[in-house]
Amino acid sequence: MATWFTFIIAIVITIFTQVLGSGVFELDLHQFQNNRSLLANGIACSPACRTFFRVCLKNYQTIVSPGDCYFGSVVTPVLGNNSFSVMEDGTFTKPIRLPLTHFAWPGSFSLIIEAWYSPSADLPEDTNNPASLISYFSIQRKLEVGDEWSQDVQSGGQTELRYSYRFICIENYYGDSCSKICAPRDDRFGHYTCNPEGQISCLPGWKGQYCEESICLKGCSKNNGNCSRPGDCVCREGWQGTFCDECKRHPSCKHGTCQQPWQCTCKEGWGGLLCDQDLNYCTHHKPCHNGATCMNTGQGSYTCTCQPGFTGDTCDSEVRECDSQPCRNGGLCLDLENGYRCACTQGYEGTHCEHRMLTCADSPCFHGNCRERDKGRSYMCECPGGFTGLNCEKKVDKCTSLPCTNGGRCVIHGTTRWCSCRSGFTGPRCEININECSMNPCANGATCMDRINDYTCICPLGYTGRNCDKPTDRCAPKPCLNGGTCTDGAKGQPAACTCPAHFSGPQCQYYDVPLLIPPSPSPSRVREPLDRLHWAAICLGVGMVVLLVLICMAAMVLRHIQQQRKRKKDSESMNNLSDVQKENLISDLQLKNINKKLDLDLEVDCLRENSQNHKHINYHLDYKTSKEYKDEPSEEDKDDNCKKMIEEKMPLTTKYSERPECRISTICSPRDSMYQSVFVIAEEKNECVIATEV
Repeated sequence: MATWFTFIIAIVITIFTQVLGSGVFELDLHQFQNNRSLLANGIACSPACRTFFRVCLKNYQTIVSPGDCYFGSVVTPVLGNNSFSVMEDGTFTKPIRLPLTHFAWPGSFSLIIEAWYSPSADLPEDTNNPASLISYFSIQRKLEVGDEWSQDVQSGGQTELRYSYRFICIENYYGDSCSKICAPRDDRFGHYTCNPEGQISCLPGWKGQYCEESICLKGCSKNNGNCSRPGDCVCREGWQGTFCDECKRHPSCKHGTCQQPWQCTCKEGWGGLLCDQDLNYCTHHKPCHNGATCMNTGQGSYTCTCQPGFTGDTCDSEVRECDSQPCRNGGLCLDLENGYRCACTQGYEGTHCEHRMLTCADSPCFHGNCRERDKGRSYMCECPGGFTGLNCEKKVDKCTSLPCTNGGRCVIHGTTRWCSCRSGFTGPRCEININECSMNPCANGATCMDRINDYTCICPLGYTGRNCDKPTDRCAPKPCLNGGTCTDGAKGQPAACTCPAHFSGPQCQYYDVPLLIPPSPSPSRVREPLDRLHWAAICLGVGMVVLLVLICMAAMVLRHIQQQRKRKKDSESMNNLSDVQKENLISDLQLKNINKKLDLDLEVDCLRENSQNHKHINYHLDYKTSKEYKDEPSEEDKDDNCKKMIEEKMPLTTKYSERPECRISTICSPRDSMYQSVFVIAEEKNECVIATEV
């Protein structure tokens, strides 16, 4: 319940903060002129017009009228006589500041500045006396939030006032209405500053929605490392290194590596669980030479697999390829550093002199004539037109020497050839791009841009269409709102909106509603409400009602829980009392007596006699220490006497019967009683139960 209550309070505070906002309206008075030293009613001041000002800031009104100053008001001390420049002194500080802590700035305002005459040189007089009024100025403006001052001059009758004004956000408030909060912080909840738009800007080394996540050292492993401060790289268990990318092998691993923490992958030549066992001779002694591969065969022996060109047990002997006589047809084998070479006899060729060389006698030319060379040991084919190759075996493709560009295709017709170009290109090889803009297709001064087999017109303002030949209808998008009438502007000019009654703005987007107020002496003074102020008040009232309902629900739940705990405690107490009473009861089996001939009347008389002699005993007191009951026989003694009387009067056959006796049980009542009740209960055949209730 406490968590829900905290959550709801946070939401309400957030909503109120966004609605209310916080900013300051500043008014700087520069110069006031009253050259004739007259009041508003035309009467001259005596000896001079000691002047002070009353400033009233309120919501935007079409016709500014006096009334409540919703945004604040201030009265200055006497600032000068007649005409003067407003200067700072010990009693007045420029500029005049009117803070708006309960409203978001609406973007517009109404301002009333009144100049009053003060007969006293020190304190301003009451501003309710019309006879002391010097001049009255009022304006209504739209004003955006910013540091720039707006200058203004107001004249009325014989007076003139020069001043400037602006609206700025206070510290940590941003936005067009100063309703967005952004407070820099550098603690465990975040590390950021605020940019001019009021957005969070993380400090160096931090990231996240609220800059609460530190940026680790560059290169730090995301899986194996983390950090609580920027630039750190703290390794998780089993990893090490500057970037936590090196695993920790098993502490007892001697000749091994790891891919995962606590592994022990043995290096070559070592084995065992901890890589401490020497497995082969090859790894430690390297007996094989010249890049041979050593293989252990056990018990310190090995085998070397030699690279080509080497032989021997350790591959230390170079192989002589010519010993195998690889050259054929009488060729001479020559040993080289890396292999061998065959010097072939006349008429043979190839790596091993395996091919016989052709001559013109073998007719090697497919087309054309054969001509002998090198004294008949070689030949050359003279190819006719249209054929090529060593033996004139290839037919010449005429298009090979005529490459067509830009996707053109080579076409052969008889003995001629040419390039068939794609649309938009020309030239012998289709290398020229046809300029579609050469025909000047764009109208009204538009700019033509050539494309491949196409063009594009960039239209000037006021025209559209493929060739920019169609005038633009600026009213087509319907820019005017709230029933405004759109009028297309002249060439190069935007459309204009004619607004209906109660609407204003470039697109008729502002709605002005007259404020209904009680009749006043002056019918020209009409108050108008500020819709946003009313909505803020409504939201505040609804929020308070919701908060009170939640508090009542929480109180009811807590009261219900306390009542349940009290009932549970009382139930446990009753159960404990019932357990004590049950322990004092003797079961029916202990009270049974199977004796058909027992004289029950005798037992009942005995019990009645005992009950008459019993006195009231308070079992909650320690009766063993009470003097009153020292001489009284105990309950057990009386029961024994009763049993003896019954035994003396019983016949011998009954007295010595094998069946059990009929026992008398005393049942303690939960209430203190002055009497004992005896109950004789016959539960089964030939059985009786006698119970005494105390």
